[in-house]
Amino acid sequence: MTHRTSRLRPSLPVRREQGGFLLIEVLVAVVILLVALLGTAGLVTRSGQTEMESYQRVQALALLQDMAARINANRQVATCYANGANGVLLGTTAAPPAACVQGTAAQQATANADLLAWNTALLGSAELRTDASGGAAQPVGAMIGARGCIETVDAVNQVYRVTVAWQGLATTGAPALGCGKDQYGNDAYRRAVSTQIRIGTLGTVS
Repeated sequence: MTHRTSRLRPSLPVRREQGGFLLIEVLVAVVILLVALLGTAGLVTRSGQTEMESYQRVQALALLQDMAARINANRQVATCYANGANGVLLGTTAAPPAACVQGTAAQQATANADLLAWNTALLGSAELRTDASGGAAQPVGAMIGARGCIETVDAVNQVYRVTVAWQGLATTGAPALGCGKDQYGNDAYRRAVSTQIRIGTLGTVS
């Protein structure tokens, strides 16, 4: 019996060593899993950020085309939309638009209604969402800090610029357009899209 016991004793350290290696393998597997999960979380975050940036740009382009169409439809008083040479700023932190005093009463009413509707759209007041509790609907906003600018580029040739600016989620190169400049802290967060409108004039036939 003594001889057999002495034979079995050397196997004990081997089992302990195997148990140590198993623990190390488990720890390595856990570390690899954590790294993979962190990488996945980063991808999900970047994907969500990219999706939000894309959504905001689509909203801005829709608002841009909306105002361009409104000005073209009421071109006889296009200067009302740009408030003459002063320019118009609507949306976040902007004062209510000045009343149009040019053209006919119908043209004035249309211009005033267009500017008010565009301001409402920039603020997101036109898009409402009701929470799960069934409370009052709240505006969800078009973009973060949306601002709209309408300015006269060339009064003689009746060229106007419409710009929509908003706050992005990551820093990029700051746009050259002045609309919304320095309104979002670091200007590298500012995004802007614009279009120019030229009002054509009909020539006279002699």
